[in-house]
Amino acid sequence: MAKDLVVPLAPNVWRIPLVRDLVNGFALRDDDGQVTLVDMGISRSGPKVLAALAAIGSSPSDVTRLVLTHAHPDHAGGAAHVARATGRGFTVHHDDAAYASEGTSPPRDRSFLLGRLFDRMARPGRDFEPVVVEREMTDGEVLPIAGGVRVVHTPGHSPGHVSLLHEETRILITGDAIFNVLGLRWPVKAFCTDFRMTQQTAHVLGELDYDLAAFTHGAELRSRPREAIRRFLLSHPAR
Repeated sequence: MAKDLVVPLAPNVWRIPLVRDLVNGFALRDDDGQVTLVDMGISRSGPKVLAALAAIGSSPSDVTRLVLTHAHPDHAGGAAHVARATGRGFTVHHDDAAYASEGTSPPRDRSFLLGRLFDRMARPGRDFEPVVVEREMTDGEVLPIAGGVRVVHTPGHSPGHVSLLHEETRILITGDAIFNVLGLRWPVKAFCTDFRMTQQTAHVLGELDYDLAAFTHGAELRSRPREAIRRFLLSHPAR
C-alpha cells in the first residue's frame, strides 16, 4: 500500500491526502469489497482519488457510493472525474443538491467583503464541473456504508454541509465544520454561507461519541479528540 496516497484510520477506513494534509478525501470499504468515497478535492484531484483507490487494492468498479460533505470546489472539484471513472452519481444533502448539480458554490456570507466578492464571481458550472446527484441525504439518517455512517447536518459553512459519524469504528469526519490546520480553528469566515451558524451548529460535534476525529482540512486527531474539540468549542463560542 502506498502510504503517501492513503492514511489508514481504522480497518477499511482511510484518509486520502489530496493536497498534502490540507485537503482530504476519505475511503470506506464494506466487508464485501464495496467502496464509498467521500469528497474529491480540487479540480486536479480526481486522478489522485483513483490512485488512492488502487493503493488500497480496490478499483473503480468496486465503488458503489460517492458522497460530498458539501458543494464547494475544494471538495467537489474532482467529483466529475471520479464519477466518470466509476459510473456513479453522488449522495449530497438536500440543501446542497442543486448547487452540486449546477457546479455552483452556495452563497457566501455577505457580511464580509470577501464573501460579497466571491458571490459576484460565482457563475453556474464555473466553480466546478457539475455532477449528477442520485441521492439526497437528510440529518440523522444512517447511510448503508461500511456498517453504517450517520449523517450529522451541520449547516452554516454551506446550507447542506454535513459531518459524518462512522459508528462501527467511532470515527467522526467533521467536514469543514472545524479545520485542524496549525491547530483547531474555524473555517475561513467569508467561505461560509453563514459563519455564525457554522459556529452554532458545530457544537453538536462536542456531543457525539467518537475515538478519532478526521478533518477535510488537516490531519486527524487520534488522542482524546472529543475532549480537544470540546475545549475548542468552549474557548471559541459563537458570537
